[in-house]
This record gives sequence, C-alpha cells and structure tokens, in this order.
Amino acid sequence: MFRSLAGVNYRIWFAGALISNIGTWMQRTAQDWFVLTELTDNDAAAVGVTMALQFGPALVIGPFAGVIADRIPGRRLLAMTQIAQALLALALGLIIVLGVAELWMVYLLALGLGIATAIDAPARQTFVGELVGTAELPNAVALNSASFNTARLIGPAVAGLLTVLVGAGWVILINVVTYGAMLVALGLLRAGELHPMRKQGRGRGQLRAGIRYVTQRADLVVVFAMVFLVGTFGFNFAIFTATMVRVEFDRGAADFGLLSSIIAVGSVVGALMSARRERPRLRVITLAALGFSAFMVIAALMPTFELFALALIPIGFFALTMITSANAYVQTTTRASIRGRVMALYLTIFMGGTPIGAPVLGLVANELGARWAMGVGALAGLTAALVAIVWMRSTRNLRIRRAPADDPWWRLRVRYDGDDLEREDYDARMRDLDTATQEIAIVEAEMRKT
Repeated sequence: MFRSLAGVNYRIWFAGALISNIGTWMQRTAQDWFVLTELTDNDAAAVGVTMALQFGPALVIGPFAGVIADRIPGRRLLAMTQIAQALLALALGLIIVLGVAELWMVYLLALGLGIATAIDAPARQTFVGELVGTAELPNAVALNSASFNTARLIGPAVAGLLTVLVGAGWVILINVVTYGAMLVALGLLRAGELHPMRKQGRGRGQLRAGIRYVTQRADLVVVFAMVFLVGTFGFNFAIFTATMVRVEFDRGAADFGLLSSIIAVGSVVGALMSARRERPRLRVITLAALGFSAFMVIAALMPTFELFALALIPIGFFALTMITSANAYVQTTTRASIRGRVMALYLTIFMGGTPIGAPVLGLVANELGARWAMGVGALAGLTAALVAIVWMRSTRNLRIRRAPADDPWWRLRVRYDGDDLEREDYDARMRDLDTATQEIAIVEAEMRKT
C-alpha cells in the first residue's frame, strides 16, 4: 500500500504536499464560510459563484497549461505556481483581517487563484511520474490522493475551530505559511534520483495532438465523460454541506468544518484502498460512481445532523475511489511525452465543470433546498455509471482485423479498458502508443491461435 514511500524523493514530496494541502483546505473552508455568512445572508449561489471563479480558469486555460507542463521542467514550474498562490492567499487574508473585504474582491482573488491552480494542476500530476517512475505510478497517484484527503480530514476541522476563535482572515494567512513547506520540499529533492520525462520543444499543433489522442481513445472518452458528470454536479461538497449545516440543521462554522473532515475519513480510506491495487480498472470507476449516487440519496434523506454526518463517510469513500482510479487509469495508459497535455484535458473536464455545476447547484439549494441539490449530485453519479455500462456492453477490449493476404503478420487494433488480465503484454505496449487505435507493434502469427 505504501511502496512509493520507499523512495526518498517521494517521502520528501509527500511530507511537503501534506502540510501544504492542510493549509489549502483551511483556506477553502474559511473562505466559503466567510462568503456564506459574512458577505451574504446565507446565499449558497454566492458560494457557487466563488467556486466557479476559482475553478473556471481550468476550463479555459487548462489545455494550454498541459502544453506548458510538457515543455517546462516540473520543479521550476511548480515553484512558480506555489509562489503565485501564496501571494494571492496573502492578499485575501489581509483584506479580511483589515475589515475591507467585499464580495467582488473575493471573487477577483478567487479568479486569480483559479488561474494559478489551472497551471499548477497538470504539472503537479505529471511530476509524480518523475518522482517514482512508471512502475509505481498508480500507487503514487493513490497515495497523493490519500495525502490530499488526510489534509482534508485535518484542515476543515481546524479551520472551523479557528474561524470561531480568531476569524477567517487569520486562518487564510496561516495557509500562506504552509506554501513554504512545498517550496522547501521541491528544493530538497535529489535530482539524481528523479525520473525526468523528455520535454517537448516549441512546435505547432501540440495541443491538437493531445486532443486528437484523447478523442481516438474510446476508453478515455468514457472516463472523461464520467469525470465531467460527477465533477460538475456531484463534487460540490462545499455547497451541499454548508447549506445543510446552516439551513437544514441550523448549525455553525465548527460543524461545517467537522462535516468536511468527516467526508475526508471516507476519502482517505478510498484512496488507500486504491493504493493497494496493482492497476486501475474501468469497472472499479463504474462501481464507485454507483456507490456515490446511492449514498448521496441516502445522505439527502437523513433527518438529523448526526445521521447526515455518518452518511458522508461512504460518499467520501466512493468519490475518492472513483476519481483516484480515473486519474491513475489516464496516467498509466498514456504515453509519457504527451501525458501533461492529456492530464491537463482531464483536469479541465474535472475542474472546469465546476463553473457550470456550482452556480446551478447553488440556485437549486436556494430555490428547492439543499436536499434537492444533493439529489442532482446523485443523478450525476448514476448517469456516469450508465455511460460506462453502456460502452462496456457495446464493445470488447480486443478487436482483430485480418491483414492483407500477402502480409505474413497479424495486426491488432486494441480498445483497452484495463480489465483484461490476460493481456498484460498489450498493457505495456499501449503506454508507448500515440493513440490507442493505432495499429500496435507487429505480433507474430501464432497470436491468432490464442
């Protein structure tokens, strides 16, 4: 489960990321609560707009961020994005502490943070491969998710308590300090033990090449569609929990932070279970989407705060199982030299849907109630699972076409969903293909018999 931690570089990265992620979750919790209760009168739509501005840039510049990630060395790019995010957090914390914050200021800083995050995300995802290499990549991706959600377990609860004691502004200023942990970790990495990826030089058509790669991979299109649906309408937990706490149960900031941490309990377990798997599979992503949908309905029907809190644990489990498996699947079946662009498209689909879903869910929560907003999230999970089920029933992992009569070789055209355990050799071959529908390396005629 923890095999990636055997490497010194990954241990350094893991520690720095954990500290930084705790600060990030503290800021998110304090910011959302400040918008909901101080700048507005329990306006869930305003929280949705804030989230939309924070995640919206990924929809616009995300694909171009992938091109940047494939060109610039990961350590340098990550250092730049961490500094930018720290400066934006400093500005947000100061205007709140000084008592001059207005809603438009928070919106503007959320947009700036969204731009920095959109550039940071694909670089962060692909840099994991440089820390551990291809063989341990699925495990490292899962442990990254465990780190992120362990921070989610700690950060919101601490933020909720500190928001009550010292105010949201000081909580955000604490986050400024935690960015230093990530910068220190980047400086301590041993360059000789990294697994550097070959970076692309400047050239035309690189973004189109990434888009073409994805569109020619039917399995990736399915995964992207699932991630878009659930990411857009299901992963807006800040809206669900904030409105349920404030409106349905009449609780305060500490309880809001507590619920965010309770979701993270299930998320950490889901991430660690994913770390145990040797490789990600589409069937796991599908089952996790179904589980997420079912427990969203159950949580929406809970009559008390305590029962609602308990229902959030399996929601966190299935949500992280799905997203971690999807992330690892995309990375491990994509050629290294194009991985930055593909992961940028993946993150654009995942994060870029928030500007669409967050305001919609905020309006649903305002007009119909938070329970109906959670119902929308449940429907998204069910739809995502049905997309995968329909595709898996309509196609097979392997399709064979006969070569010309004068060709002594058989050529195989593969559609690979990660579930065919008898095709381990093809799994390795596919990682080096430009597209999954390309004809793979020539296979001997005897393969026809098998």
